This record gives sequence, structure tokens and C-alpha cells, in this order.
Amino acid sequence: MLLSLAAFSVISVVSYLILALLSVTISFRVYKSVIQAVQKSEEGHPFKAYLDVDITLSSEAFHNYMNAAMVHVNRALKLIIRLFLVEDLVDSLKLAVFMWLMTYVGAVFNGITLLILAELLVFSVPIVYEKYKTQIDHYVGIARDQTKSIVEKIQAKLPGIAKKKAE
Repeated sequence: MLLSLAAFSVISVVSYLILALLSVTISFRVYKSVIQAVQKSEEGHPFKAYLDVDITLSSEAFHNYMNAAMVHVNRALKLIIRLFLVEDLVDSLKLAVFMWLMTYVGAVFNGITLLILAELLVFSVPIVYEKYKTQIDHYVGIARDQTKSIVEKIQAKLPGIAKKKAE
């Protein structure tokens, strides 16, 4: 699907997927109808069990889902306001550096290529981590310690940047 999204528009890919699904279900329905006519049986509609399933969403369940979603939306809005209105200079600078780096990533890759790479990473990184767990943990620890020391040096040299309180 990701490769077809790389070659065609989203509308075309979705349309082709729906047409493929409809082709399978219509063909199966016609096949079952012909079999029933030839064998003179009264089996009924082949998808009757699925048509009878109640998929309605109750008002209470909908409100529960919306309340859970509102917690996440409110948290995201607070974070966005905090970053863009520079409540903490270091965090806003981190966002600026990250977005600056993303402009270079965007110049090299398009969105579909990034999705394909992300899919490959999702399936390959856990296997590699399981195989080389001790070495990876060792080098991540070294990198974390060096990054922490560099950030502390930068914060010590820049005036006006308050160090975060340990919570």
C-alpha cells in the first residue's frame, strides 16, 4: 500500500482498495447465490452474520471516548502554547533546532518515503535490539552522559536560562 501511495495519489489508492474489496464481496455473494440456485438450498445471505452485528456506539461510550480524547487534546494545546510562547527557552530552542533539521529531512525525502522507512524500522529495530541489547545499551548510556554534560555546559554559559527543577 505504501508503494502504491508513492506512485499514485491518496484518492486513487483508496478508490482502488475499495473497488478491490467490493469486487471480492460482490463476487463471493454472486458465487454463493449461484451455488444456492444450483443446489436448491436455502442458506440465505452469506454475510448475514456480519449484517446482524450491532455496531452502534452508545451515547455513553461516545462521551467516554471524547473525554479521553479531550485530555490528550488539552495536553497537546498546553504544550504547543508553552513551546511557541517561550515559557522555557531551552525547550523552545530544542523545537526550533528540531524543526530546522526537519527542513533538511524534508528536502531529501518525501512523506511516503519516510513512511516506508518508518515501517521498515518498526519491524527491524526490535529484532536488532534483542540481538545486540548489551552493546546498544552501553553506547546509548555513553551518548546520554555526553549529551547531558554538553547541555549542562551550555546552560552554565548562557545567562538567563533557569535550570529545570527536578520533579
